[in-house]
Amino acid sequence: MLVLGIESSCDETAAAVVACGKMMSNVIASQIKDHCRYGGVVPEIASRKHIEAINSVIEEALADAHVTMKEIEGIAVTRGPGLVGSLLIGISTAKAIAYSLNIPLVGVNHIEGHIAAAFLAEKKPDYPFIALVVSGGHTNIYLVSNYHEFHLLGQTLDDAAGEAFDKAAKLLNLGYPGGVVIDKLAKKGNPRAFSFPRAIKDSPDFSFSGLKTSLLTMLKKRGCDFTEEELPDVVASYQEAIVDVLVEKTLRAAVSNNVSRVVVCGGVAANGRLREKFAGEAAAGEIELFIPPIILCTDNAAMIAAIGEIMLKSGRRDGLDLNAVSRWPLTTL
Repeated sequence: MLVLGIESSCDETAAAVVACGKMMSNVIASQIKDHCRYGGVVPEIASRKHIEAINSVIEEALADAHVTMKEIEGIAVTRGPGLVGSLLIGISTAKAIAYSLNIPLVGVNHIEGHIAAAFLAEKKPDYPFIALVVSGGHTNIYLVSNYHEFHLLGQTLDDAAGEAFDKAAKLLNLGYPGGVVIDKLAKKGNPRAFSFPRAIKDSPDFSFSGLKTSLLTMLKKRGCDFTEEELPDVVASYQEAIVDVLVEKTLRAAVSNNVSRVVVCGGVAANGRLREKFAGEAAAGEIELFIPPIILCTDNAAMIAAIGEIMLKSGRRDGLDLNAVSRWPLTTL
């Protein structure tokens, strides 16, 4: 089935074509330059930029896949969670295409899309597996038993991991997006130079607000900014605290649920140190690790089209009254 996927949940406008579980195209228009000066995503700006970019992004995705709009057999669009204004741009466009071509439409959960990205890689996981979805808005661990069968094992009680990276970068005046800047700078630093807390170690849940507060307290006690020489050590130590917790809790969940496969997905899964540590620890524990290519970790439409194709083939359909939802927990349907 030839499926067009559309993703606009935050600040990336994306479109992709997927057929038979294979990615034929994947186009992403980033808004980083538009939000950089504000140190984070401004919802109103994001919505306007989606309007400007969405038609050309879809046209490019079709061209890259060497198909025409009339050949598309189904539409999959991110319904939520995300910024409502941004989501509505993608949903409105998807509904217009579905109506004009008289083809089926389905709304996709963005988190489920991230998990589905693992099936677009060369090496695909078998069920069941443990999935860590880690990004700027989500830090959740699921036991995935099958398509649409999810059991939430742990989640963040406050900040998501990606949010913790962005807030640290803002405190340290490193720029935006924080996770990318910290990942690059940390490569030059010593991850044991500074001591940062690892919260609620004995729980499957996460908490990163204390980590951010620890950095803020450290800055206040100093009374001045860190020097250029100190910064790599600071961010490397801060990053290590996040990575340690993510890796330890995820692999513990695999062992406690007697599962030998782990999928790591979402924007933070692009972090170099996280990928490195997961690879080492998973191999040591004889756990098979699946992390999508970096381009499929960040928000993209190929992951939406991939799960959308499965949903459409199974008979799932949404009407033209489909609406956006800002909060949409991923649960078994």
